[in-house]
Parts: sequence; structure tokens; C-alpha cells
Amino acid sequence: MANAAASPAIRIQDLTVGFGRHMVLDRLSLDVRRGEILGLVGASGGGKSVLMRTIIGLLRPRAGAIEVMGQPLRRNGDSEGTRRGILFQQGALFSSLTVRQNVQFPLREAVRMSEPLMDEIATAKLEMVGLRAEDGDKYPSELSGGMTKRVALARALALDPPIVFLDEPTSGLDPIAAGEFDALIKTLQQTLGLTVFMVTHDLASLRTVCDRIAALADGRIVAVGDIDVLLRSDHPWVSAYFHGKRSQMMQPGVS
Repeated sequence: MANAAASPAIRIQDLTVGFGRHMVLDRLSLDVRRGEILGLVGASGGGKSVLMRTIIGLLRPRAGAIEVMGQPLRRNGDSEGTRRGILFQQGALFSSLTVRQNVQFPLREAVRMSEPLMDEIATAKLEMVGLRAEDGDKYPSELSGGMTKRVALARALALDPPIVFLDEPTSGLDPIAAGEFDALIKTLQQTLGLTVFMVTHDLASLRTVCDRIAALADGRIVAVGDIDVLLRSDHPWVSAYFHGKRSQMMQPGVS
């Protein structure tokens, strides 16, 4: 669980991001605690992925400040001494590389090591996410949706980062595969002590694996807390999201 007394893993203050005249994030502030799984929810096109991409340095804000593990995010998107793993939506594997080569890609970019050692690390990461060593010889086109997500997660963990960013990790998976992936995320978070920032619209994920949930609406965080806090929120969008028909279908005893 998160250590509330420690400095936040991620601190966002008065963040403003826009494209042309369109303002996406408007003086948004949010703290992500160390060792927690934070789920970020919001309307489609409401800025969830924009926020994540700004935190990891792919987008430059107009104003505001971001700190990652106590270090300010620099203009090139780096925060000194902080490694981070990223699982993009749909996995974003390199189709021309094998599974093993995909997992090794961050290693080749960041460190110098022998091929045997890279093979050993890639195999360890694949086994960590529930895949076999022989799966490393496959290409992305030979993988199921669930396997693709697991390979992408193994790649995100290649450099042993303290923070992992997940963009819609269960999108496109059937309920059984999504549930298994949620359980895997929770197990890895607890075993490795990870901080997980997860953009999702999956109500089951929010209820079962997230320590806290942050709701993004109108360019700002309008509610943050555990599931009970979000259920009590009187913000119109949050209330509609967590008390709508689809949400009610996820509750026990509702058919």
C-alpha cells in the first residue's frame, strides 16, 4: 500500500495543456502516492491520455509543474534518475521484432550489456508476466490480444522502473482476459512495490485493483479517492459515470 507520509511519486501542480485555441487541461493538480495504483477516469476525448503523455514528456505543457520521484520534469521529458515503464494502448509492439527483441528494446536504448544477459533478462520479464521463454521467438502477429498486453507489460518492466504508466491496459480484452490482466497488475504492484498510473474506463478494474481513483472533467481533477469517495461525489459527470446503467450492471445482485 501507499506510504502517505512519503513525498508523492508524481506531483502535478497547475498543469495547463492545449492545442491551438482548444484547452484540454486547465490548471490541473494531482498527487500520485508512492506504491499505489491510481486509476484515471474521464470522458472520451476529455484529456486522460493527454495528461499521461504530458507526465511522460511526450507533450509539452503551456504552464504548470510536474515532479516525478521528487525530480522536476525537464523540457526533454526526462526526470533525473527516474526510470519509468509505459504500456501504450493496444500494446504498440514493433511488428518486425520478435517478442524477445521487443522486451529487449528499452535495454538496448538505455544500457550496455551482453546479448546473453539481455536474453536472460527478457526471459525473466516474460515469465514475470505469465509467458514462457519460448514465446520470445514469436512475432506480434502470432499473439492473442492478452499475450500482446503481457509482452507490452514485460517491455515496460524491462528496466525495473519504480513507476509504470498503463494506457487502457484491458481495452480490447474479453472479461476473463481482462480480469486476469488486472490480477497480474495487482500482483506485480505488490511484489515489486510499483507505483502504477493507469488510464482506464474499465469499471471492473477501478473497483478491483485501484487504491484510488481520480476523475478528470472540464480539464481538472474534480474528485479523487477510493471507490466509495467517487460513489459519493456530487459532480454531475462523476455521478453519471459511477451510477449509470453500465455501472449498476457491475454491482452484485444487479442483472
